[in-house]
Amino acid sequence: MLIAGGAAAIAAAAVGLAVLVTLSLIGWITAPHDGFGGGLGGVLRDAGLLWLVAHHVEVTVRGVGQIGLLPLGLVLLPGALLERAGRWLTREGHVTRLRHVSYAALAIACPYALFTAAVALGVGTETARPSLVQAVAWGFLLALVASGLGAAHGLAPWRKLAGLLSPRPRSVALGAVAALGVVTALGALLNAVSLGLHLSAYQSAVDSLGPGPFGSALLLLAELAYLPNSVIWAIAYTLGPGFAFGAGTAVSPSGSALGALPAFPMLAALPTGSGPAFPAWLGFFVLATPYLAGALAGIVAIRVAPTPFSEAAPLWGLLTGSLAGAVLGLLAWVSGGPLGSGRLASVGPNGAEAGLVAVLEVGVTAALVAGAANWLLLRHHIKRLDWPPAPARDQFGKAQPKPGAPVPAPVVDEADDAGGHRIYVDPWGDSPEAG
Repeated sequence: MLIAGGAAAIAAAAVGLAVLVTLSLIGWITAPHDGFGGGLGGVLRDAGLLWLVAHHVEVTVRGVGQIGLLPLGLVLLPGALLERAGRWLTREGHVTRLRHVSYAALAIACPYALFTAAVALGVGTETARPSLVQAVAWGFLLALVASGLGAAHGLAPWRKLAGLLSPRPRSVALGAVAALGVVTALGALLNAVSLGLHLSAYQSAVDSLGPGPFGSALLLLAELAYLPNSVIWAIAYTLGPGFAFGAGTAVSPSGSALGALPAFPMLAALPTGSGPAFPAWLGFFVLATPYLAGALAGIVAIRVAPTPFSEAAPLWGLLTGSLAGAVLGLLAWVSGGPLGSGRLASVGPNGAEAGLVAVLEVGVTAALVAGAANWLLLRHHIKRLDWPPAPARDQFGKAQPKPGAPVPAPVVDEADDAGGHRIYVDPWGDSPEAG
């Protein structure tokens, strides 16, 4: 497994590097000026830097500062390749049981982290130097998670893997996934609506760059790479705290205060007015998004739970919503970062603030809805079990007549010992002492 894991890790890294080298070559050939610098060697170094950026590794540029606002969409490229590497280990017979998944993930993650460290050391120059610590840490973590998921998926479909969890953890996980799905869908919708409202500003930004046909294609790829960042920023906007784009700036539902922005067309979707960006009635629905997600999380957690349990239902709902809020805080943290050491040193949402607000909004709502849904479920089951009501019975198991009903004539069943006589059995009667 160690040899196969190392081969899979090198193959996944090599394919990812080859894709980015190809894109860098296209940009270098079609660029109207020497945008890459250093000729073909500079292109290869820039491709290596771009590959490290796809692993969320920050780069320090001389004279500019630290570049940490990295496109999360690029993470899909190494993530998909590592997932395929994990499935390949399963298909080759190295993973036959679920407990072997962790061994396969480590067999891929360790050499992959060493490879990212080697690339970070190889492409670093006096002008741009990637973080070696982040290259090792993020490379190991991404390979561990993606290859582990791939190896597990190679054993069984996701539905069967989810069925291996015990009922309570499964209900919490599915409830959190449902809440994250709601806020992601509405965040993407909000992003699309804002871009549609500022479509003329977007087109003006593209025309000012004059990228040409090939440059337009590369610019579109860059915008798609930053699309997950923009969706997460839209989610932070619906939570209330919003996000910043530079020191002393803020973009929130109550209004926006922005300075000069970089010439990137996607930034045209940012609201620029000092007042609310939406009418009051639409702003209400925008701010209600986290509460809708919390309500869905509470309902799913109760419906998937094995049995209704009135005392603990709000606690399970709170745990479900808090898990979703913690994931949103983590996503908000990785979606932002500095753009140099100047005014744009703080870009994106505050991860701790967004996570805390998400826990309060989604978690508390999920707790309340879970408690109410559990009470309704218990009430429904109790009514169903008590209808029709069972007749009262006496000590001998005979049905008692309802109050006010005519008393039937006494009937003695001769075959029933209770109506005649009783036989008492001595359990020690067959002993030699008893004769």
